[in-house]
Amino acid sequence: MPYTDSADVRLYYEVFAGADAPADAPVLVLVSGGGAQLLSWDEEFIGILTAGGLRVVRFDNRDTGLSQLFGGPDDVDGGYDLIDLAEDVLRVLDDLGVEKAHVAGHSMGGMMAQMLAIHHPERILSLGLLSTIPGQSRRWVAHGERPELAEAPVRVTREQAVAFTRTALEAAPVGRFDHQVEWHVRATGEAYDRGYYPEGFSRQWAALKRAPERLDALRSVTAPTFVFHGRDDDVLHWASAVDIAEAIPGAELQVHPDMGHLIPHELWPELAAGLLRTAARAEGRG
Repeated sequence: MPYTDSADVRLYYEVFAGADAPADAPVLVLVSGGGAQLLSWDEEFIGILTAGGLRVVRFDNRDTGLSQLFGGPDDVDGGYDLIDLAEDVLRVLDDLGVEKAHVAGHSMGGMMAQMLAIHHPERILSLGLLSTIPGQSRRWVAHGERPELAEAPVRVTREQAVAFTRTALEAAPVGRFDHQVEWHVRATGEAYDRGYYPEGFSRQWAALKRAPERLDALRSVTAPTFVFHGRDDDVLHWASAVDIAEAIPGAELQVHPDMGHLIPHELWPELAAGLLRTAARAEGRG
């Protein structure tokens, strides 16, 4: 199995490429959100990107899935910060021998991508910032303080986790997009079997609570950027997308009605097209 071989952090990653892709095809790293495993990037979506000529990498963030854990069930702070999480992307790239890459992140993954663009701009070709925020302003944070994440989480069985997912999605208001209940139920079970560590999200949350404000620093970012957000996101407010796009020169902004925090399957082609378009801009092809 592909793991980074750095001495300090062991990360699991996977690489996808089209059958005819050259070895030097440009790389796009997809970065998952808080508590989410690499499974959050579906292979069907990845296939759209590889068909567009990219070599795509997805990985488990530290404290999720098959990557290194930074504590036990009762530990809610792993002692690391957002920059440490962000630099895990570089650990994966270094393991692959890739000097520069396109990076797209969802939610916490988008915060990690921001940190890379600010602190390691020489490694970033383009950015995809999806359902994310540039700081902790109440203008952007819609989910409240989440004090329960500062305590050891209550562990549940696989059956309970799957049932919660189904119940939550079936109770959600009917809108323009299909809730994809069966997909999410299957994904919940697969993630549970692969690595159930709810305390990992608490440790990532501790890092996010210490994260620096980034909006002013984003004004210096020169990498072509695609900003993508849901108008009905009740976790991170869509106003953050507007502020990010205004801060980064030349950024492309899409705010989608009826989209919440997660990205509907119906919008996968739109999202993939935006990431491919942004990669082309970075490479001088568009």
